[in-house]
Amino acid sequence: MSSTLQGIRVLLIDDEAEFVNTLAERLELRGLVPQVAETGHDGLAMLEDSEFQVVLLDMMLPGMRGTDVLRKIRTSHQTLPVILLTGNANAKDGIAGMKEGASAYLTKPVDLNELLRVVQEMVQGEPRD
Repeated sequence: MSSTLQGIRVLLIDDEAEFVNTLAERLELRGLVPQVAETGHDGLAMLEDSEFQVVLLDMMLPGMRGTDVLRKIRTSHQTLPVILLTGNANAKDGIAGMKEGASAYLTKPVDLNELLRVVQEMVQGEPRD
């Protein structure tokens, strides 16, 4: 699986610094190219400045909820795969995000192998902006 993930550019939008930095390191070790934004506003700005193949978006962000960020992403990047990350064990946020146009959702703590599988599916199965 990892050879098909080589060079995939991933934008991680999450305000939990320890979690997101650890996840970025783990993705980088597997050949992906992660960049981190700690706010929705920063993530949206990065999307305008750089090209990404997938976005990992936390649902609970300071100043702007994940669903709001997702709506803004969908206005300019309709086919960009967005995988929501939610700490809500009953998955209510994930389901709400799917209704807003998310490609998938995963609950925290994220299982890395499951995340890599979903990223691979998204990148291979969806057209890119």
